[in-house]
Amino acid sequence: MTRFDLSVSDLMSTALITVNRNDPVTGAHAEMQVGVVRHLPVVDERGRLVGLLSDRDLLGALGAKPPKKINDVMTRDIISVSPESKAHAAAALMLENKISSLPVVDEKGTLVGLVTQTDYLELARRALLGLPLER
Repeated sequence: MTRFDLSVSDLMSTALITVNRNDPVTGAHAEMQVGVVRHLPVVDERGRLVGLLSDRDLLGALGAKPPKKINDVMTRDIISVSPESKAHAAAALMLENKISSLPVVDEKGTLVGLVTQTDYLELARRALLGLPLER
C-alpha cells in the first residue's frame, strides 16, 4: 500500500464511546474523562450519527442548573466522511474547517468510526520512522 492509497478506514478508530442526545452533559463529561477522549459521537437508536460533542462544547454547559442535555450543546452541522474516503482528502477537510475529528459513516448514515488528528500524528510518526503506514 502506498501513501496515496491510504483510506480513512486505514486510520480510523472503531472502538468508540457514543452518547445519546437526551443524556445529561455530566455523564458525557465523565465518559470523556474515563475514555481519555475529546469527542463523543451522538447517535440515535439506530446508530445513525446525529451530532458530535466535543470537550469545547462542554465548557460552558457543566455546572448548569438544571443539568443540560447533550442535545442542548452538541454540534449538529457535522462534516463526516466515508470509510472509503482518501486519507489525504479527509486531512484536507479537517484543515480547511479547523476541526480535529471526523466521524466516519456508511451509506446509511450509521457511525462506523472516527478519525482524529491523533490518528494523523501517528501516521506521521510512522512515516518519519520509515515504518509501515498501516496499523
